[in-house]
Amino acid sequence: MTTNLFADLPTNLAAELTQTLAAGPGVRVERIVSQGHASPPGFWYDQDEAEWVLVVRGAARLGFEDGALELRPGDHVTIPAGRRHRVEWTTADEPTVWLAVFFSAGG
Repeated sequence: MTTNLFADLPTNLAAELTQTLAAGPGVRVERIVSQGHASPPGFWYDQDEAEWVLVVRGAARLGFEDGALELRPGDHVTIPAGRRHRVEWTTADEPTVWLAVFFSAGG
């Protein structure tokens, strides 16, 4: 069965939408859809898993304790386990579609 990453994109999101697309021992693949969303003030992700994330559509800014990265379609970054980060903004006029792969820090 085939599905499309852009299928059923919501047009009005009260909160970010996270959907698991595939999972197995030590790995999980998620589609995340944001539209004008950001992490709450003072909130930081601090995960036990490493995360590789790709912006497929839209744009976003990830904040880290030592700086920030703006991501456009095609940009990707690997965030090591335990590296605190937050979403500073995502585009409000169109959905930002992320593809995220979470994996154990051991590989």
